[in-house]
Amino acid sequence: MKHLIILADGMADWPVEKLGGKTLLQYADTPHFDFLARNGRCGMLKTIPDGFHPGSEVANSSILGYDQHIVFEGRGPLEAASIGVELADDDLALRCNLVCLQGDLLKNHSCGRLETEEGDVLIRYLQQHLGNDRIHFYTGVQYRHLLVIKGGNKHIQCTPPHDIPLQPWRENLPLSPSQGGGMNCQKENGIGGGEGRMSSVETIRLLRDLILKSQELLKDHPLNLERVARGMDPANSIWPWGGGYRPKMQTLMERYPSVKSGAVITAVDLIRGIGKYAGLQVIDVPGATGLWDTDYEGKAQAAIEALKTNDFVYLHVEACDEAGHDGDLELKLRCIDNLDQRLVKPILGALIKGEAETLRKNELSSSLSIGEGRGEVAIALLPDHPTPVAHRTHTNEPIPFCIYTPGTEPDQVQTFDEVACQQGTYGLLHGDEFIEEFMK
Repeated sequence: MKHLIILADGMADWPVEKLGGKTLLQYADTPHFDFLARNGRCGMLKTIPDGFHPGSEVANSSILGYDQHIVFEGRGPLEAASIGVELADDDLALRCNLVCLQGDLLKNHSCGRLETEEGDVLIRYLQQHLGNDRIHFYTGVQYRHLLVIKGGNKHIQCTPPHDIPLQPWRENLPLSPSQGGGMNCQKENGIGGGEGRMSSVETIRLLRDLILKSQELLKDHPLNLERVARGMDPANSIWPWGGGYRPKMQTLMERYPSVKSGAVITAVDLIRGIGKYAGLQVIDVPGATGLWDTDYEGKAQAAIEALKTNDFVYLHVEACDEAGHDGDLELKLRCIDNLDQRLVKPILGALIKGEAETLRKNELSSSLSIGEGRGEVAIALLPDHPTPVAHRTHTNEPIPFCIYTPGTEPDQVQTFDEVACQQGTYGLLHGDEFIEEFMK
């Protein structure tokens, strides 16, 4: 049995008054989502364990069955793995956004639309002026980059920039755990430095200094002046967060002997990093952007091809999450439609024998397969967390999911959404219960 997870980042949402009190998934026309729900088994999944921030690094690795109390180290080390930066034992790796500040407010976490080539110019400029033997900036994708501090301390509070759109940025600069009362990085008691490592206070001072110095360097950079002249948001500050050390994670092949090889398809460094630590081959798709304008068809075809040679494929699409962060209802609805029509539809067309006819009959054929003698395929469809357009950031409510496994009797759920899936056979799952059910 081969396994395909289709992960629609941030797709879940809250009821919206403008949509008659329906969620976006309830309101949208999603015949291919519904087809899987109607012919599979559904439920709800708590992807964010109690005490953890509802970030995609937590949610996606939880979906893959990793115990966050054991493996969680923040986004930084995962981004490092994705872009090929080998971390030493004393390195602190932080996700480093290029953000747009407007006066006292953080206007947005992504500078509107920043191309990777633009980000590379700015990150190299920052490395030239702020980098040294202890501080290293590395280019990632678009606005998502990496900062590595040799000897840095992870026991600090770093607010994710997508949590504070249009809020005062100075009030959200890095703090010590005792100052902040909450933890967005690894939760620990001790904050001392130890041999060869800075204390948390020293690390905070360094990060604050880097943030302020970056603003002085970036405000008059020619690239930003050009962006402003074109009516675009400047990338006028760095925002480090999600810090941690190199994690220790068991591969999926070690956990599930039936998985001999696997692949991850994504345009996001974070998911690439999780995939690498999980032992998955990273498949890049030309035209995949990590935004709402990604190449849905290209990703679908990549998944279909990957299943010919791999036992497990994790197909991740970021589009809905970015639309949710922008608070754009119409855009998020369009992303949901694109996922249904341009991603799931061609996948079903390739994997289900006679898909068009079975859709009309409201029945599945006897199995999902990828060609004669290639084996059957189980499919799971789910988001990682909600990113409600009214809230513009992640929340920790359980998310809907459905699993189709050849030969399994479906439950009574007819549509894929946050309300219908609550009536599914699986009920409410936690931790590794989802992946264990999926891999049976």
